[in-house]
Amino acid sequence: MNREGQLPTNWTPDEDPIVSAGMQIAMQWRHLGAEQLKDALRALEPELRREHHQLMVRLEMQREAEQRRHVERQQQRAHVRHMTELVVGAVVALAMLGAGVYVAPDSWWLATLLCGPSLLALAKVFVLRRSDPDDMKFLAGASRTSTSAAGQAQPSQPPTAV
Repeated sequence: MNREGQLPTNWTPDEDPIVSAGMQIAMQWRHLGAEQLKDALRALEPELRREHHQLMVRLEMQREAEQRRHVERQQQRAHVRHMTELVVGAVVALAMLGAGVYVAPDSWWLATLLCGPSLLALAKVFVLRRSDPDDMKFLAGASRTSTSAAGQAQPSQPPTAV
């Protein structure tokens, strides 16, 4: 029976490799007397200690290697996320700037909103990945100021007849 995916506690004694090895050793040593068996086990103890120490060192090295791989994967994902945010921020900023320039002849107030403080606020969110609570207050005040300044500077156009 294949017990590859199961835990050793679910194995029967004849399927467990450790128990099987112990049984083979016991079968080989069954003819020895108590004193000879005690001496043989005493002689075997340093070798078992060495094997155990080697196993523990190997397991520790595997754990450290897995931990390093995990940290590297996290750093790689963080780098990819940061680069994606930079690209998205650049695309959004360029789109807002282009839209502001495009609508400037017709809608000056929309151009000031698109190319003004909101552009900087969005760039800060995407590139620096932070937004302070006062940003929205500043953005609202700067938008009001820019639209009122642009309204005063814009000459009034006569209505066009249809």
